Amino acid sequence: MLGAFWRGRPPVGLRTVKTALAVTLSLLVVQQYGASPAKVVFATIGAMSAVGPTFTASMLACLTQICGVVVGVLLALLLLALPIPPMVAVGIGVVLILAGYQQLRLKLVPVLPCLILANLCLTPGVDPITYSLGRIWDTAIGLGIGMLVNTLIFPYDNSRAIRRTVEGLDRDLVAFLEDMFDGDDHLPEAEALEKKLDALEGQLALYGEQRLLRRGRQKRRLRQLTDCADIAQDLLVELETLRNMERQGRLNQENRQALQALGAKVSQTPPEGEERTEDVVVNYHVARVLKLRQELKRALKQE
Repeated sequence: MLGAFWRGRPPVGLRTVKTALAVTLSLLVVQQYGASPAKVVFATIGAMSAVGPTFTASMLACLTQICGVVVGVLLALLLLALPIPPMVAVGIGVVLILAGYQQLRLKLVPVLPCLILANLCLTPGVDPITYSLGRIWDTAIGLGIGMLVNTLIFPYDNSRAIRRTVEGLDRDLVAFLEDMFDGDDHLPEAEALEKKLDALEGQLALYGEQRLLRRGRQKRRLRQLTDCADIAQDLLVELETLRNMERQGRLNQENRQALQALGAKVSQTPPEGEERTEDVVVNYHVARVLKLRQELKRALKQE
């Protein structure tokens, strides 16, 4: 922990602090307005579930909790009305829940309705309606407070991380071209660029799920950042084409000067004699790469 402080990083993340705050506030509220004996547990689970990395993740967690209670209670009422032992009812109910989730292709977790079902079937004297209403109310307190804390207090925003990834792609691009035209026989690898592109796609997916505050502005920024990712993908295609050429062409003076202006140490001597086919091809793709790089930087600067 002390090492994290020395390196300039906090020992706990912001999401951890927000989760602790949401749980604390939920417990304060549920102590006064809770409806079930296990209100502290239900409110805590609700609060912790609602503090997700994105608004969409938080909404899905809330939906999972509420739907899980409803499904578990309804199925328990149906099975308790049948003349079968409680253990058999639980087994049949679990099979029905899992099969139903699979058939409907629900992204919700089926653990909660199974637990609700088992609790109602194996606990004599529990009124399912009273239990379900109390469970939903106490959970809703935690979910509501968790959602408010998660969306109003430093809402998650990974746009800076996306920008840093795009800027890192630009640096890797210059290093790639430098390694390709430094005069030796070693060809650069594109794996680092591919990993950054995969990371960028994942970050864009997270950014697209943040949909509560400043929605119009967020849509514009998402389009801007998506354009950056598309340009970066085109850049990767051009670099792979250069690397896979059977014969290495020679840079013309224009491309050589452009790379040197970017800080690339291009040691290849200027071409002499008649221009060859591979020279034309390589200079076309290098010019294309440099053009896409400029488009990437313009797209990144747009507001």
